[in-house]
Amino acid sequence: MVTALVLINTERDAVNEVAELLVDISGVTEVYSVAGKYDLIALLRVPSNEAMADLVTRSILEVDGITSSETLVAFRVHSNFDLETIFDIDTEEARN
Repeated sequence: MVTALVLINTERDAVNEVAELLVDISGVTEVYSVAGKYDLIALLRVPSNEAMADLVTRSILEVDGITSSETLVAFRVHSNFDLETIFDIDTEEARN
C-alpha cells in the first residue's frame, strides 16, 4: 500500500466543489478542508507506486479549480489503528 498526502490550493470559491470532486476519485480516501497555507488536504491510498503516479499526474490534475498542489509520499505510518486492514484494497475479499 502506498500512501500520499496532497496539499491543495483552489480558486477562492471552489474549495467545496473541488473537495467533492476529489473524494469521488478512486484512491482518494479522504479530503479535509483546512485552515492555513492550504485549502484542502487529500489522503491517497493505492496499491502501488505506478497507481500513485497515475492518480496524482492524471486524475487529480484533471480537477478544475485546483491552482497548486504539493504531494507528500509517506514512507512509514505511525498509528494506533490497523490501517493496512482498514484500507486493504487489493485482497481477495475486497475483489468479491
